[in-house]
Amino acid sequence: MTQEQAHRLPIGHPEFRYVPSKNPYWGKIQGVTDGSALQDHDAEALRGRWRQAFADRGVAGSRLVVELGCNGGHVLNGWAEREPGSLHVGVDWKYKQIYFAAEKARKRGLKNAAYARAHGDRLPYLFGEGEVDMLAVYFPDPWPKKAQWKHRFLREEWFRRVAPVVRPGGELHIKTDHDGYFDWILEHVARVGDVWSPVDQTRDLHAGNPDPALLQIPDVTLFERLFIRDGIPIKSLRLLRRR
Repeated sequence: MTQEQAHRLPIGHPEFRYVPSKNPYWGKIQGVTDGSALQDHDAEALRGRWRQAFADRGVAGSRLVVELGCNGGHVLNGWAEREPGSLHVGVDWKYKQIYFAAEKARKRGLKNAAYARAHGDRLPYLFGEGEVDMLAVYFPDPWPKKAQWKHRFLREEWFRRVAPVVRPGGELHIKTDHDGYFDWILEHVARVGDVWSPVDQTRDLHAGNPDPALLQIPDVTLFERLFIRDGIPIKSLRLLRRR
């Protein structure tokens, strides 16, 4: 099978292969040599070895936190600064976001933060079994029209696919502003009770806060601050990986 043929396979297929991109930030990420930004198969080469990769950068930590859909790294960099004893990996599909997120981490001296350009369906190839302590997915695209629901990735198959990378007792935290998507998520979570246990669920995460508009990153995301400003309740779901 040629590389181009492998690239045409479903992205979650074990034989799928990324190919070099014409995106200018593909080349920029290739030029990052300190391990703060990786992409595609270079990132997947660290599967099961992320803690060692951080150790090679002079950072020790036992807890590995991953944010899927990290955008520009605002939240993840904030976590890394607040929790210097933990290791943080941001994952996003966009080259530019990964490049600039890593650049901001470097400027802040956050060696316990790294960024990987990868697709959400590739998480089992990006992280080893039980390697992740906490996985966060904040405000994924809700694809609100019924004809778009096929694009929603938070579904039964995905919950089962990513479960092995989270250690037993580890956490998956989801936040969304969209009522319909939250209902969808709960419906699919109900089908995976053998691998995930809901432990905290709310349709108004900040209901007990007298002034949630004062919340700052990383306690809220950029999108979350806008939703709070517009009076949109934040839906939140915490799941624990069953032992």
